[in-house]
This record gives sequence, structure tokens and C-alpha cells, in this order.
Amino acid sequence: MINLNFKYKEIINKLTELFPEKPDIAIILGSGLGDFAGSIRVKNAISTSSLPGYPASTIKGHEGKIIHGEYEGRKILMFQGRIHFYEGYLLSQCILPVFITSKMGIEKILFTNAAGGISENLMPGDLMLTTSFNGISIKKELTDLIGLPDTNEKNNFLDFPSASFNDIIIKAAVTEHIELKNGVYWYTKGPSYETPAEIRMIKKFGGDAVGMSTVHEAIFAAFIGLKAASISCVTNYAAGISNKKLNHAEVTETANLVKDKFERLVKRVITSI
Repeated sequence: MINLNFKYKEIINKLTELFPEKPDIAIILGSGLGDFAGSIRVKNAISTSSLPGYPASTIKGHEGKIIHGEYEGRKILMFQGRIHFYEGYLLSQCILPVFITSKMGIEKILFTNAAGGISENLMPGDLMLTTSFNGISIKKELTDLIGLPDTNEKNNFLDFPSASFNDIIIKAAVTEHIELKNGVYWYTKGPSYETPAEIRMIKKFGGDAVGMSTVHEAIFAAFIGLKAASISCVTNYAAGISNKKLNHAEVTETANLVKDKFERLVKRVITSI
């Protein structure tokens, strides 16, 4: 396994000094979902550009900030900006927010993302809870990162998504009267969108939604013992499902339309942990 403690020691030390209170939960905000940070009380924040060795955010809608906030007594560590594999970074860089979460003593991490809907049960504007995933295209890179896991570590992989964490999210949706779909999130490396032929293949093999993040982060989170769960905002139909051409603007526009629903759900999750 790559020695992340040595590689990111300076970043961890600086964040621990800046955010001395242990957060109750960490949240990674996906494309178009960064506005959620403005709905909680921000106690402290830092631009990732000021952290030595922290990868720069290059995608629109990813601000590149780490926020220590609070909502109804719960302390939150929030990553307003994700590090994507398709941006040209190493996998050891992409999982840095998860590593930081672990080193700050946080036990739960919630991943959020924008995804393309494949299943007939999903349409733009839906929220989908991940019940399983497929990360075939990134398994070699994960093995290079973590090495060959022993039996106990292999069992950790099976705990994403965390059943107990998913139960909290399901109950939160019921309490807020929010329709929460569920399904299999299928990871692709990007950077280009999938072709209609690829989408037909993914559908045939059980994928309900597709995106370019989360899976490697979640596998690493489970590997190191965190309770992890993921909520997708379905921002568009995947390629070939409709005649509409895919573009990133549609992703951010749809995410903005469901902002209220997303905020209510995540806030209820925060108060329920």
C-alpha cells in the first residue's frame, strides 16, 4: 500500500490544527451540489489551493474548498469539490478526501454525485440511493493503491454501501416525504460521456445509473473501516436513452432544480446520525 501518511502528512497536520473539533460526519459534494455548503453554519473553511500537494479542482461546479461546519449541533467536514480520476490525477490523489476523513477520526462519510439515468425507473431530478456498484474499470488501480488485502480487509469491501447508514438515509427520506429511488451505480473512467452502445451494455449487466466518481472513493473508505453511503442526483438521461445531447450545463442546471429536496434530505441525515 502507498504510504499516504507520509505523502499527505503536512495536509493532515494543517487541517487538524485548523479544525480541532472532531466532526460527526464527512460529506463530499458532487457536481452541481456544492451550494449545500451555504445552507449550514460555516465555522471555518480553507481553499484546497493553500494546502501543499492538494490537487487543484478543474471542473466547473467544484469550488475546491474544505469546510468545517455545523447544523443543529452536528459537526460536519465538507469537501466542496471532488478530485476526479479523469482530470489526470493518480488514484492516491483522488481518494485524499477519504484519507483525510479517516485521519480526523470521522466514522461516517456520505458521497454525493451527479449521475446519468439508465433504468426506466429513473428520470432527471430523481435522487438515488446506491444499493450496489460496479467498478470493473478501476480495479487494477485500486489494487496498486492498497496492495493485496488480507481476509479481514476483503470483508471490509463488502460493507459498501453500509447497510446501517443506508437505513438512516431511507428513514430520513420517509420523514421528509422525499421519494428516494435506489439502484446500482456504475463507474466509468471518463473523461468523455459513455456511448449509447456502452449504456446498452451497462443496462444489460444491471447498472441503473452511471457516473465518473464515488466508487473508488467508497471502496477505499470501506477498506479502511469507514461507514460509507452514496446518494446520486440523476441529472440527465444517459447517452441513447433520449435524443438529447449530453452536456455538463444540463448536469448543473438539473442539480439546481432539486437543490431544496437534496438539502432537506442531507440535513435530515445529518441530524439522524
